[in-house]
Amino acid sequence: MGRAFEFRKARKMKRWSAMSKAFTRIGKDIVMAVKEGGPDPDSNSRLRAVIQNAKAVNMPKDNVERAIKRASDKSLGDYKEVLFEGYAPHGIAILVETATDNNTRTVANIRSYFNKCNGSLGTSGSVEFMFDHTCNFRISGEGIDPEELELEMIDFGTEEVFVDDDGILIYAPFESFGAIQKELENREIEILSSGFERIPQITKQLTADESEDVEKLLEKIEEDDDVQNVYHTMQE
Repeated sequence: MGRAFEFRKARKMKRWSAMSKAFTRIGKDIVMAVKEGGPDPDSNSRLRAVIQNAKAVNMPKDNVERAIKRASDKSLGDYKEVLFEGYAPHGIAILVETATDNNTRTVANIRSYFNKCNGSLGTSGSVEFMFDHTCNFRISGEGIDPEELELEMIDFGTEEVFVDDDGILIYAPFESFGAIQKELENREIEILSSGFERIPQITKQLTADESEDVEKLLEKIEEDDDVQNVYHTMQE
């Protein structure tokens, strides 16, 4: 098993456990997908992926349809994806992915969290290089040999395939998302969920007290409504 497997195992059940937070995140993803490619999932691959993720967290179909209809309203403001980089106490690098309709508010909030928890907000590129930007797909494992699938999907960018309680997981570089999504759909393999993650290249082990310092900052950041994902180099 590789780094993607260990990363997924460590994060499982820790982040995005609150259903309301997941719904908020997906709602923003729907808006960005519709604004980018239109409201028809048949012709909008990004929207198809978001709808799959909505099903995976049991988001009601009515909620999804309302979000698509709302996003189609030209008077609705758009969300902008903004990446923040910085350091928590004890030298832990942090990446914060946000989706915001008010960048001034988001910048002020994220900076205040770092300042209050003895961290420091960095400049663009200061820690991003410490993480591999990956994409992932979860499919049902029924009737599929993961080793055979991995060999067949290498040509489309797949780097790692493994099995967990949720099915088969496929990991690849960020830029391979479209090719893998298209190939799975061509094979009529149902995609249960998909997404993007940033996997730390190196992690740092802390003492219990040091970890608590970092967790205080992570909790403040994750509670912010503009935050979509948070990644760090602390060993979990």
